Amino acid sequence: MEEKILEILAEACEDDSVKENLDVELFDSDLLDSLGFAELLAELDDELGVVIAPSEVNREDMNTPRKIIELVKERKASL
Repeated sequence: MEEKILEILAEACEDDSVKENLDVELFDSDLLDSLGFAELLAELDDELGVVIAPSEVNREDMNTPRKIIELVKERKASL
């Protein structure tokens, strides 16, 4: 599942480098913006069935690939 999450993230960021460095700051390094974030959440829902509403999280919860993977895994486990 981790690979799929990283594929979705790389597509939203339009940059494969997010697969290499799981601790890169996505927003601070301009890899992810508000539109990309919305796309990411939509794709996580479509591809993995994990619903994360923008109002449920803040940037600090999802500002690195590692944090996104952990959050998605937690949500998937609770389904």
